[in-house]
Amino acid sequence: MDTLKIILTGATGMVGEGVLMECLENPNISEILSVSRKPSGKKHAKLKEYIVSDFLTIDMNDENLKGYDAVFFCAGISSVGMSEEEYIKTTYDVTLHFAKVVLNQNPNMVFNYVSGAHTDSTESGKIMWARVKGKTENALKKLGLKAAYNLRPGFMKPVEGQENVKWFFKPFIWLFPVFLPSKSLTLHEVGRAMINAVKKGYPTSTLEIRDIKNLAV
Repeated sequence: MDTLKIILTGATGMVGEGVLMECLENPNISEILSVSRKPSGKKHAKLKEYIVSDFLTIDMNDENLKGYDAVFFCAGISSVGMSEEEYIKTTYDVTLHFAKVVLNQNPNMVFNYVSGAHTDSTESGKIMWARVKGKTENALKKLGLKAAYNLRPGFMKPVEGQENVKWFFKPFIWLFPVFLPSKSLTLHEVGRAMINAVKKGYPTSTLEIRDIKNLAV
């Protein structure tokens, strides 16, 4: 496989913006389609944008999503203040519908899903968000994709120049990579790991922090 054409979600969030910035500068990526509810504000020869107000309304035969090698699914929302039913809709339902659409349009699709550290693969633990993320990971692996990689990063250091970084997060950016290097990643590493997962593959579909670091090299 030469250069990749990818679909990216979540470009207006911290993780998605960081991964997008890595992809824009990475020579292994030739085209990026950002699918988002609002424009990213970025301009680049590689970048196209597809604005969708509700991901659950995307048609299974949407031609805008045809002709791509992989999805980097970075969209996500905090579970704080949400019921389990609401969180399932915004996390499980949205992700699975999008995965089914892109698979319908691209039979050899690789799907990279940003999950989270301590996700519960058993779907039976006490922590609601971890159960729902685990349910989502498990369902993606059963869809029949060429490959589905579930990335479970810990703390992620933003890319220099990022705009979508919460103000309360900024004072701690320097802390984790210095004092907890085994628990943290840069978003450059997350982006490179996603690219290498598509180009090279990886022995396991669940990528913990150490796996993401290995793939980013």
